[in-house]
Parts: sequence; structure tokens; C-alpha cells
Amino acid sequence: MNPIVSIIMGSTSDLPIMDKAAAYLNDMEVPFEINALSAHRTPEAVEEFSKNAKSRGIKIIIAAAGMAAHLPGVIAASTTLPVIGVPIKSTLEGIDALLAIVQMPPGIPVATVGINASLNAAILAVEILSLTDKELEAKFASYKEGLKKKIVKANEELKEVRYQYKTN
Repeated sequence: MNPIVSIIMGSTSDLPIMDKAAAYLNDMEVPFEINALSAHRTPEAVEEFSKNAKSRGIKIIIAAAGMAAHLPGVIAASTTLPVIGVPIKSTLEGIDALLAIVQMPPGIPVATVGINASLNAAILAVEILSLTDKELEAKFASYKEGLKKKIVKANEELKEVRYQYKTN
């Protein structure tokens, strides 16, 4: 089994956040890899990874970083693969990371999800992969249907909640 999604984080301290992405990809049976690379501490390794990812069969890269958050952009600069950035809340409530990832120069886009929103990054990756994989598309449609059912169930449960002035 060869990975088609690569989860890259600036430090293993990001793993508790990125675990949601890994768990979702695992549930959807999408082969993935996880590595720690630093745009500042291991720039040569980041460049080598970025340049070789496509030839290794990677189709999408999810890159997480906090603070200056250069990792997603540095990866995007050296590959033609889609890069999804996950800003990590480490300082300034994660706003610094969000702005660093989302404000890329023309020609070097990084799709960016919310702060610590690794699950949404994995969902976006599956959406993209579903464009050319009918089996994955069916799994993803089932996942979306499950989200809808959760809300319907929650509304049914809310009918049982009682307050003196609640009218429904």
C-alpha cells in the first residue's frame, strides 16, 4: 500500500491536532503517511520532500504549522500538488499561523482551513480525491449523509429538553 496523501507537520507536538486528519483518512481507507519536517530547521529535507512527492504517488499534501507557519507555503513553492494548510494555535491564538498560510503570493496557492481544523483538511483532501475515485466518492457521500442524520437526531433529542418558556 502506497500513500496518496501526505500529512506533514512542523513538529511532533502538532500530532494531537493532526490526529483528527489521520483518523479520518484511516476511516475513509485512504493510504497516507505522516512526517515531521521544518521549513526552518530542515529546509533541504522540505525541498527534497516537495520535489519528490508526486513521483512517489502522493496526490495531496496536508501541511500543518504554527507561529510563522512557513511550511505549507515552502512546500507549495516546490511542487505542483495541491497543498492544504492547517494553521496550528501556538501563539497569538493561531492568528499568526492563519495569516502566514492564507496570505500566499500569486502563483503559490495554499488551500487553508481553520485554526487547528485538521479534520476539515482531511475532508477537503477526500473531496478532491473523490473527483477521480468512484469508490471513495460513495464513501464520502455516505459520510455527508451521516452528518445530516446527526443533526436530524439532535433536533429530535432537543424536543425532549424542557424549559418553562420553551415553545417547541
